[in-house]
Amino acid sequence: MKHIISLLALALLFTTCTDNLKEDDLPIDDQEVEKTVTEYGFALNDFNVIRDSIRTGDTFGDILNEYGVSNAKIFGVATKFKDSFDVRRMVVGKPYMLLNSKDTLNTTQVFIYEKNKVDYAVVDFRDSLQVFSNKKDVKYVEKEASGIISSSLYLSMEEQNLSPALIDKLANIYAWTVNFFKIPKGDRFKIVYVEKYINDTIPAGVDRIKAAYFEHKGVPLYAFEYENDSLKNDFYDEKTENLRRAFLTAPVKFSRISSRYNLKRRIKYYGYKLRPHKGTDFAANIGTPIVATADGTVTKSERRGGNGNYVKIKHNSTYETQYLHMKSRNVRVGNFVRQGDVIGWVGMTGNTGGPHVCYRFWKNGKQVDPFRQDLPASKPLPKKYHEAYFNLITPLRDKLDCITY
Repeated sequence: MKHIISLLALALLFTTCTDNLKEDDLPIDDQEVEKTVTEYGFALNDFNVIRDSIRTGDTFGDILNEYGVSNAKIFGVATKFKDSFDVRRMVVGKPYMLLNSKDTLNTTQVFIYEKNKVDYAVVDFRDSLQVFSNKKDVKYVEKEASGIISSSLYLSMEEQNLSPALIDKLANIYAWTVNFFKIPKGDRFKIVYVEKYINDTIPAGVDRIKAAYFEHKGVPLYAFEYENDSLKNDFYDEKTENLRRAFLTAPVKFSRISSRYNLKRRIKYYGYKLRPHKGTDFAANIGTPIVATADGTVTKSERRGGNGNYVKIKHNSTYETQYLHMKSRNVRVGNFVRQGDVIGWVGMTGNTGGPHVCYRFWKNGKQVDPFRQDLPASKPLPKKYHEAYFNLITPLRDKLDCITY
């Protein structure tokens, strides 16, 4: 009995002594160790961290003045480091982070601005002023998608929760060969694409499409991405033909044709008199970007009469295009524009009953219907690259063919 009592007393003493131990005396496994949190390459534990986003009216100076950064340093960033970080181009809604000192002054020591999900700018006020751009670690994951169009490409892809960026990239690939404003039900698509992830789990958008298949009116259209040191990125079919043509089918994306080219048009309001329509109207919301349908030189950029704000482009000795009723123009006479460049925005200037762009197309000085023209294609892939091209696309074509709808 005495032996049992002694053991109980010893156990009680050990427990009491353990309870009275200071935290520093405990084994390391029993201590609560503060975990170091690292972001953008900085140990956040060393700072008071403030996260926010750019709001309307915010300026770089206003944000940092509040936390003790001198005007001299702010001015230095604004004037000496424009190439790395132009403070005038901060966008409302973009997130930023302040790393402030852990003292009563709470002075900002580091400012970090996210340009997008991957790229960010760092302004380090400690010691000598440093400003630089960097990227988050990105993982690239290959994915597949497919679908059958029931109403429009946009809605069919959106129903599958595919991103607008992926829709836009697919539409751009086939913009020269498929008229997305009159696409029949039953057309189908397959895509092999690459998506970006930050920290393995956070989606950061679509990187690129590697290969695509679009069946339009029963005609199969393959597209494979290809580039090398001598060729810029482009898409070719299974026979090495370039998918690009000299002209895009439309000057706006995901719109609808509200009025076609029609030389026999009669309007009730004008007593059914013959009033030919020599353009194609694309209805779109005010502010929708209008793009040049082909490379060329701007010959007109002005506001005049029923045309409203308009731009005219000469592409070569054969073709010219014109874009009417713009809200505002983005080019001047003499500018050289590339296919897809934004030349203005949809509006309602001039004679118009609603927001749209009237697209006019000239061939040899005569206005014609662009949808009835056999427009020239771009050059095919040079023969010297064929072997490398076929080696690249063979497994990609196999992947496309194996994707089910």
